[in-house]
Amino acid sequence: MSRIFAYWNEVVLEMKKANWPWDPKEKGFAKYKELIDSTIVVFIAMLLLGGFVAFFDTAFRWAFNALTDFATRL
Repeated sequence: MSRIFAYWNEVVLEMKKANWPWDPKEKGFAKYKELIDSTIVVFIAMLLLGGFVAFFDTAFRWAFNALTDFATRL
């Protein structure tokens, strides 16, 4: 049990040393502006990457089907 408490105390000490992405003097949502902005950037990047993958998946599927249809007609 003492190992758990020692671990927890080390976690608390490390969390105090961490550099958090907000200003502790700010109040309300302004305190988390950098966090919210970063989340929005990640969300937009996910949408763009998802669209990119979906576009090429559809394009390759169309091309593969066209080639297969062509090959079966020969």
